[in-house]
Formats: sequence, C-alpha cells, structure tokens
Amino acid sequence: MIMGSNVALADLSDDVGSVIVSLGWVSPTGEGDADVSVLLLDANGKVRSDGDFYFYNHPVAADGSVQLLGKTPTADGSEDRISFDLTAMPSGIDRIVVAASRYSEARFGELEDVRITLADAAGESLLRFAVDDASSVTAVIFGELYRRGEGWKFRAVGQGYETGLAGLATDFGVDIEDDAATEAEAALDGAEADEQADAAAPTLAETLAETPAEESVRQTALEAIPTPRRPEGEAGEPRKPAARPRTAKKKVTLPKTVKKTLAENDSWRQARLFPVSVLKSDRDREMRATSVLLSVMAQVPEFSRRLTAGFGAPAGRMETFTEVSLPHGDSPRRPDGVIRVERAGKLWTALVETKTNGNALKADQVQAYMDIAARRGYEAVITLTNDVALEGSPLVDVKIDKRRKHKVALWPLSWAEVAHQAQMLIRHEGVGNTAHAWLLQELLHYLQHENSGCHGFQNMGPAWVPVRNGIDDETLCQGDARALEVVENWERLIRQVCLRLGGELGQKVLPVQRAKRGTDPKERRDRLADQLCLDGRLQAELRIDGTPGILTVSADLRTGKLRTGIDIPAPEQGYPLSWAKRLIRRLAEAPADLHVETLVDSDTGGPRGTLERLRPEPADLLPKGNAKISGFRLSLLKSMGSGRGNAETGFIRSVDDAVHRFYTTVVVHLDTPTTRRTPSKERATAE
Repeated sequence: MIMGSNVALADLSDDVGSVIVSLGWVSPTGEGDADVSVLLLDANGKVRSDGDFYFYNHPVAADGSVQLLGKTPTADGSEDRISFDLTAMPSGIDRIVVAASRYSEARFGELEDVRITLADAAGESLLRFAVDDASSVTAVIFGELYRRGEGWKFRAVGQGYETGLAGLATDFGVDIEDDAATEAEAALDGAEADEQADAAAPTLAETLAETPAEESVRQTALEAIPTPRRPEGEAGEPRKPAARPRTAKKKVTLPKTVKKTLAENDSWRQARLFPVSVLKSDRDREMRATSVLLSVMAQVPEFSRRLTAGFGAPAGRMETFTEVSLPHGDSPRRPDGVIRVERAGKLWTALVETKTNGNALKADQVQAYMDIAARRGYEAVITLTNDVALEGSPLVDVKIDKRRKHKVALWPLSWAEVAHQAQMLIRHEGVGNTAHAWLLQELLHYLQHENSGCHGFQNMGPAWVPVRNGIDDETLCQGDARALEVVENWERLIRQVCLRLGGELGQKVLPVQRAKRGTDPKERRDRLADQLCLDGRLQAELRIDGTPGILTVSADLRTGKLRTGIDIPAPEQGYPLSWAKRLIRRLAEAPADLHVETLVDSDTGGPRGTLERLRPEPADLLPKGNAKISGFRLSLLKSMGSGRGNAETGFIRSVDDAVHRFYTTVVVHLDTPTTRRTPSKERATAE
C-alpha cells in the first residue's frame, strides 16, 4: 500500500473477524527498538477514557478486543504483533489507531524497513505498508482500522510526531499524570524544533485523502488524525518534559520470597495439583501434559489469550477437551486435544497435537488433522512440542489443498514458550487473582519437573557428533547438509535461551539476526553453515532490555570453549582513568577470571587482562599514546559440553548455564543505559 490509501478487509479475505497487525523495523546497529501502542477512538476522534489507550503497561482489553502480544523473532530481527478481535470491538469505537514510539532522543530515521503488515485469522498475510519518511520523528502512526458500514477498512497513514508517545496520546484525549514526568520521553526543546515539526508534517487533507468513490459513499466525514500540535507556551520558553500515560492497575503476582515451610524435614514433599511421579511412558506424558495445559487455559483467561491470540482465536468463552474422537476414513482419529472459543454465537476451533520428551511430529498424523479440520470447518491445528519452529524451516511438511475454500492454519507452539508465558504472568506482569496465579505456578512446576517430558528443545540432532568430528579432523566441507542441520538447531537453542532468560528477568530478550534486508532465512543459514565449516564456530547475539550492549555467545567447536561477552561504550564525559576505575568498582562481585579488554580506534588493539589482575591497578586498562577509547569488552570463557543432549555434560545445558552465569554475575552490575527507560510496570512489580 502507499501512504493515504485504504482498502476494505472483506475484499482481502473471508476470515477477518479477528486480525493480527504486525509492526516491524530493522536496526543497522542491532540495538534500535520502539514500543507499540493502540488508541480506540469514538466518532469525535477521541478516546472515551484512558482505558481506550493500550501500551506496554496496559496491553490487554478486558473484552479481548485488543491484545499487545509482544515481540516475535523474524529473519532480520523481530516485530511487534497486536491481535484485534473486531467482532468484540465495542459499538462506540469508530477507529483504531496503531502507532509506535521510540525512547528519549532516538528517532525512527535511525531504523530501516519501518513497516506495518496485517494478516487474517488464518495467518494469511493481507497487506503491507512501508513508512518511508520518518527521519526526525519519535512517534509514528502506522495505520488505522475504521468502520465502514457493517465492515472494517484499513488506511495506511505514516503520520509522524516529534513529541513522542505522550504528545500523540494527548492529541487523542488521553490524560497525562503530572507526577509521571520523570518517566517521560524528552521532547525537543525550543521553538525552532516546533517550526521544524510544523513544516515537516503534511496536513491530513493532503496525506489521507480517500478515493473519489469512497468520498461519494461517505455521508459522515471521518475525523482526521490531528496534525502534531505545538506544545503550550511561547516560542523560546523551555518546554516541560512530556509525561508518560497513566499506568494500569497492578495485578496479582506471586511473592518473590518463599514462605518458611511447615514440614518437619526435607523429605516431606508438598502436595501438588498435577503430580508427575506416576508417568511411565511417552503416551502417559503426552496425555497428562495436554490435559494439564488445556485445563489451566480454560480457567486462566489471561494465560489462554497469550497462547491463542496469535493464532487468530477470538476472546470469548473457552472450553477445552482431550481425546476427542473424530471420523476420518475407515477409522476415527483422536487428536490429543481440542480448543473451542465461543464469541457472539460463533465458534473458533483448533485441534491440538502434542509431543513430549523430544519426540518428533509425524507428518501423516498432522496431515490427517489438517484434512479433518478443513472438512469440519475448524480454523486451526496447533502442534505442541519440545522443538522450536524457525521461519522458513517448518517442523513438519503438510500439503494444503488449495481447491478448498476453507483455510486451516497450522501453528507451531513449543513447551518453552508455554513456560515463558506462565512465568511472565505469575512473576512479573500479574493475573486477575491469587487463584489464577497459583494455577499457573502449579502448571510451571509440572512443566519444569524432570519427569514431565516438557523441557523444551533438548537435542542437537544426529549431525552434531559427525560435524564436531569433521571440524576436529578438518574433513568437513562447505555445503555439507549436516552443518546446516547444526546451524538450525543452534538457532533453536538460542531462541529457547532467550525465552528462559526473559521469563526469569521479566524483560524482553531477543536474538539478533544481522542480515541484509530481504535476505531469505535459508540463504542466511546456508551462509552460517559455510562459515561453521571454515572456522568451526557457532555465534549468536542477544538483545536484553535495560543492558548497555548486545550479549554475544560463541561456541568454538575446535577448542571446546564457550565465550560469552558484551561490549559497553565509553562514557561521553569524564576522563579515561575515571572510566576504568568506575568499571572495576562496578565489577567488584564479578568472577575473578572475567576478561576485560579496552577497545580503541586502532588496528593494534587495546590493553586486556583478567579482573583479578586489574582490580589493584585499573590504570593498566589505559592504552599507550593517544589512542582514543571507544569502549570496553567483557567476556567469560567456559568449557562446553560434548554431548548432543541436555544432560549435565551436554552442550545445550552448558550454553544455557553460560548465558545465565554471565548475565547474573557480570551484566547485572553494569550501568543501565541512559537512552533506555524502565517501564513502570517492572518497577511496580518489584516494589
């Protein structure tokens, strides 16, 4: 789509009762990010109340009409997804504005490929709009959904704001708390910036003009999105910091400290809602895991919406079933589970196929469920396994009969993602009441038990040992399919590490994929596989909210060493000796074997040494001569496991432990970057 164009959703798909809107961008440095927000507007172009404004601290509507799903990894980084149940949208809402804002002084011009996409309930991509001119703005309205008769239309907007999220929200009638100024996004100072904003912002009559046919049908003019207004005050007067929007009511989370037990000794085991000791076979584990998960989903709506909204499910009354018999040819089929959601007299149905203990999906089994779902008018088939799906590399291949009008979506879900969402809710974001928190805690305990079989990705595959041997004896050649298999499993492992660490921290942890725009995921993995054959290394980068840099992970298969590290930039003010002393003081509790290297603008490299040696003499970090210090590199080395599995001596366990140790012993002691802000929801949870 082009800026200002519009289209009826019904013209694009028959399945637009609920839609998924995705906002994405690419950061050349790997560090750029933004927050999405949604405003529900009435016929006057204003929110009815502050409750119609959804952002990072108010992500879900009570009626399920809006849900901010958070970030999803993509081939070139990540994108933010928003689920809209248009059938549940209140009748008083005429327009839905979708926007995003950056932090502090950051501008959208620092990002590439800024775009919005929209998909229907089956996951079929319907449209794409690229925002081309957003160089100097801190907030952008990407697009809007609006009513037209009995249906909905989408309009590509691309309107920029220099006053950030607070200015955008205020223009649509959201009240801002005066005492929240310390959380504000800083607005540009002075009248000069105001004049630039006014000159740069086109009028909505020019930008959002509809087609002549649309204007002839239209009886009541759609209120135009307001041009960003100049802040109050005379030209030249200092502008007050823009306040953050009002936060949502705090929900229930479990206490971080465990109460003292009443047991007489350690041999007593607490009674559990979901016992695991009786599980003897893989079939028992699959049946129990499916029943446990689906029963909790039916009782905890916040949790079930987290898992199903991205699959196109509406918000409504949910019922879940296990071991349902469905006719298929000569013999009936029994999917592990069925999810049904009722909304406004309509049913959304998904069949669930579960695998535990690392067992792989069977293509013929999933194909049968896809065929059954298509014949019976069901919307989706959900596969739930320990594996982690990758873009461009499906877990199982199925054939879709394109002659059928009814489309069935195949959605992969991992046990690691289920555990992550449960942990985020009960430890950080909260749920509706204490009973729901307890249910999620029991579910999480079950999933993490060694006998449940729901431990996530836990096997590097049959190619792991041959590839390691080929690297050792230098017989592994570029183009070897086994190297590609190892690279794909390495990517799965890193995504799972991100889920686990993010669940513990309550922060976004995402893998960084550095690739040229538009690069096919398979091409990128082929290139990494060739690089593995040449240098014997697997490498990954993780972006963690609130940290001063990108956390790197490198596995050297030649030496059997894991290296975790982070580059932190040099302060903008002060003296190099002060920087070195402050860094060593901050790392007072870090491991003595931590490697510290000074990064300089020269080919020779800067001084380096272990923390143990540098503690008495921080000045040893200063380079000789006039070499300019650009930052410092911190890294830890660890022997990696040799086994392909998740045992104590396995490679997977060693990577997980290395990342966890580096973050908890090194990264937590570093200064939080001033260009980022800590969402108030995180502070409220910690209080």
